[in-house]
Amino acid sequence: MSSSDLQSRIVRYGDLRPCKTAFIDAHTPGSDQKENFTIIGGGVSESPDQHVHIRDTPGFNIGAAGQPPKCRNSLHSHTTAEVFFVLKGRWRFFWGRWGSAGEVVLEEGDIINIPTGIFRGFENVGTDYGMIMAVLGGDDAGGGVTWAPQVIEEAQAHGLVLGENGVLYDTKAGQALPDGVAPMPVLSDAELSAFPELPVQDVVRGYVARYQDLMALSRDMPAKVIGPDALLKDRPGFEVSFLSRNSLDAGPITPDKPVVLMPMRGHWHLKTDALETVLNPGDTCLLKPGETHVLTPSMTGEASLYRVTSTDDPAGATWSQG
Repeated sequence: MSSSDLQSRIVRYGDLRPCKTAFIDAHTPGSDQKENFTIIGGGVSESPDQHVHIRDTPGFNIGAAGQPPKCRNSLHSHTTAEVFFVLKGRWRFFWGRWGSAGEVVLEEGDIINIPTGIFRGFENVGTDYGMIMAVLGGDDAGGGVTWAPQVIEEAQAHGLVLGENGVLYDTKAGQALPDGVAPMPVLSDAELSAFPELPVQDVVRGYVARYQDLMALSRDMPAKVIGPDALLKDRPGFEVSFLSRNSLDAGPITPDKPVVLMPMRGHWHLKTDALETVLNPGDTCLLKPGETHVLTPSMTGEASLYRVTSTDDPAGATWSQG
């Protein structure tokens, strides 16, 4: 394996290319300044303008959302897993038919595994531009997104129409639905009744992990964050672990499944047979099965990293798991 092959599977934070027209609420006031990033896989974008950095899909997708203060992502639901950790800023996650069933605020390094089958949204409640990194279940993460009816209606009022083919059309730019393509229908009251309104305590207890707790848990070994025997017990099609300076793996690691490395704090030295490099916060690195590597912090000071590993489990958590 050549060094250029691995280099092509490292996406640097400074090289991320945003899409500002990725979703149906791209013109809706309050949501019109957000940026969407598709790092690994096809992502969930509804726009052909979305740039994909790495098209390989290791059983899940990696993306990110960048938003200025007070900018929000509108209410939507997924049939596959949607996991976020806060890279920069302070973020409010809210859920329910109208976004009023509950909310939780996450700080830098915190992680949330949002239950499938509920309407959810998120907002930058910090004072500066914020960034959250996302892990999305399955190879086709865009196939299971459903918008709350009011989001579709508000978007139409501002010129954006979502076709039943999953493509956005901007009527203000002179675009129209193609012949034979109808607008995406809104959910009926009967269909909406199937979306649960989860209590705050259930979501916080079963689906949120705090950064400082993970730092403590990773004192001697990598902390299991998401998985059947992890802090957040789930089988979303991937497992998430958390590494800090004192919880490094002993010796070289040879994964038998695809692995994605996502540094949170500090600078991490990655060595393989083909390449030595440093991964920094916001960088994303995809390692293939059989790619032996050693990972260590390269400088003194705080160091933390999220590691995502593909599994054979179906891609999608269920909200009823306790």
